[in-house]
Amino acid sequence: QVQLMESGGGSVQAGGSLRLSCAASGVTWTVNCMGWFRQAPGKAREGVASIYRETDSTSYADSVKGRFTISQDSAKNTVYLQMDSLKPEDTAMYYCAADLLLGATCGRLVDTAFDHWGQGAQVTVSS
Repeated sequence: QVQLMESGGGSVQAGGSLRLSCAASGVTWTVNCMGWFRQAPGKAREGVASIYRETDSTSYADSVKGRFTISQDSAKNTVYLQMDSLKPEDTAMYYCAADLLLGATCGRLVDTAFDHWGQGAQVTVSS
């Protein structure tokens, strides 16, 4: 029904920048919330950022606030995650997620609320 494809991952040195993209295809008009989650080996999956597409309302985890920016290009059904001032602790597999959610739920960054997931993009930050 909804397919998500991440791109833009890679390896950078601490302090560098990367931009991830998540392109949605299929029945995209049923999706009003898109978010980014990440998971490092041996760690639980955690929310990074979300955007409520109807209003452009955004939410961020405290650990990335001020460094990461989520945005959207509604015409392209694409969401971006601009990551600046990257730290080694940002190293993880980053997953794009999407679903039809209430705005308040979208902002909570709870992974179990999302039914559609991308394949993941690896981000590695070296010191």
